Amino acid sequence: MTKAIAAATMTILLAAGAARAEESQYTWTGMGVGQGKCNTYKMTIDVTAEGNNVKAKFQQQGRPERHFEAVKDATGAFKTKAEVGGGGSMDVTGSLAEASPTVMLDGYCKFGGKLTKK
Repeated sequence: MTKAIAAATMTILLAAGAARAEESQYTWTGMGVGQGKCNTYKMTIDVTAEGNNVKAKFQQQGRPERHFEAVKDATGAFKTKAEVGGGGSMDVTGSLAEASPTVMLDGYCKFGGKLTKK
């Protein structure tokens, strides 16, 4: 019985390691687009996908770091909202399709574009 428990434990550990191996990381850095001072605002967006879960950290230069979480669908697309403080939010859309991963934060300005794999 002890060998069976050891084998089951090893199988679980190997499966957990395989799940972590599926993690993908992407980044985008660029300037905002829109009215007013948008083209002077620099943003960095770091996206991590593990399985269908999408987590991201984003930071506009000189502002606090923020985050969002989403779930991607079978095509790799995801959509959510990101809180930006002061009661504001941004619409988040993107795709982690291997051919052309993208992210877009749309609120007071638009930030995003093609993601680069880390």
